[in-house]
Amino acid sequence: MVPWVKSYIDAEKQKVVDKLQSGGKSKRESWRTELPREGLGTGVIEKMKEEKMNDVVWRGKCSGTVYIGGTESEGHFSVLNEACSMFSHTNPLHFDIFQSVARFEAEVVAMTASILGSKKKASGGEICGNMTSGGTESILLAVKSSRDYMKAKKGITRPEMIIPESAHSAYDKAAQYFNIKLWRVPVNEKFQANVKAIRRHINRNTILIVGSAPGFPHGIIDPIEELGELAFQYGICLHVDLCLGGFVLPFARQLGYPIPPFDFSVKGVTSISVDVHKYGLAPKGTSVVLYRNHDIRKHQFVAVTEWSGGLYVSPTIAGSRPGGLIAGAWAAMMSLGQEGFLKNAKAIMEASKKLEKGIKEIPELFIIGKPDMTIVAFGSNVLDIFEVNDIMSSKGWHLNALQRPNSLHICVTLQHVSVIEDFLQDLRESVQTVKENPGPISGGLAPIYGAAGRIPDRVMVQELLVNYMDSTC
Repeated sequence: MVPWVKSYIDAEKQKVVDKLQSGGKSKRESWRTELPREGLGTGVIEKMKEEKMNDVVWRGKCSGTVYIGGTESEGHFSVLNEACSMFSHTNPLHFDIFQSVARFEAEVVAMTASILGSKKKASGGEICGNMTSGGTESILLAVKSSRDYMKAKKGITRPEMIIPESAHSAYDKAAQYFNIKLWRVPVNEKFQANVKAIRRHINRNTILIVGSAPGFPHGIIDPIEELGELAFQYGICLHVDLCLGGFVLPFARQLGYPIPPFDFSVKGVTSISVDVHKYGLAPKGTSVVLYRNHDIRKHQFVAVTEWSGGLYVSPTIAGSRPGGLIAGAWAAMMSLGQEGFLKNAKAIMEASKKLEKGIKEIPELFIIGKPDMTIVAFGSNVLDIFEVNDIMSSKGWHLNALQRPNSLHICVTLQHVSVIEDFLQDLRESVQTVKENPGPISGGLAPIYGAAGRIPDRVMVQELLVNYMDSTC
């Protein structure tokens, strides 16, 4: 490339990065870069309270993000805070010392498995797993275990996996980390995993196919039974991402909602990821990865025999892990119980249906597919939906911007149950504003989102994202 052309392109990229940061860079200039000469002692708590005042208003205003109802100093929050504090010094790496935490983890895994089919005969009776730091780690471990299991079972040394384009980006991360060729195939007209397209990509190097219940973008459940049949037929692994649905779908089904099969009762499912820190209402940093049997899970572990520090074996990516978070997850599940989860599922499912109905009544908008759970995605054929997002942002709402098609979604939590009508009113007003005054607003991100979707050179978009992240963290 001609040097001046490259310089021009780099300069334009930096303009986009600066726009994405929206003033964040100037804030960083005042951030501390070294230890204070004298420690603040207990005064650090007051300093943290001051910093906390700079957080944006999140109660009832954010898509997903905070799944527990109320404020962070009352009710369920206070239970978690006390549980985490009580065990903040613990580390399950030393399970011989912190036996309470070892028990908490085992029981969180078992209780989670029990609502996802482990007690059913079809599961095989060997469901096992571990707690992780979040959905991404759970997916990473499931992919790594599937890769090594299939290498041992079939001798596959050039592994490939197939995912629908609606599958979480954690699979892309796993493909990069573990040197797996990734096939991302289009969804069908219902925005579900396209089983026929996935079948066409299966070959002798395929180790894994993927389904979500539901998918993050549109809240739609993939055809898990069909994917299970496919996996079983070809003798490959099937991972089901239940990070969002794991603590809602089992209870929504009990409430009478038409939920298709999604768990270990489905033949062919070999692993499942489920976040306890979402609708399980546990503290952030808690998830569970489950396997159909121990033969698969054994490939998750790392055992080291030649280290001068002694014999070493670790179940997850992290060695040391925060026992306080495990304790918090156990406290969350035990404090709620089945009745608590049923009550919560009823509230958020009803709120989601109310939200979906309200959006359908706005003529300029349409719902993406048929949402199965608590995520409602919507777009427009007559307005720039990202301009609508900018107006909603100016009203304090924080929604997720999606692509293919351009759309927005809101993930309904207990925080939203009492503000659905407020959201719909602001959405109606935002749509009307854009309809009457089309075009980007000052400081809005609509032009960037729109341009990013239209740029054919996806490597350039990737570089923009990397440059943005590099200047942000």
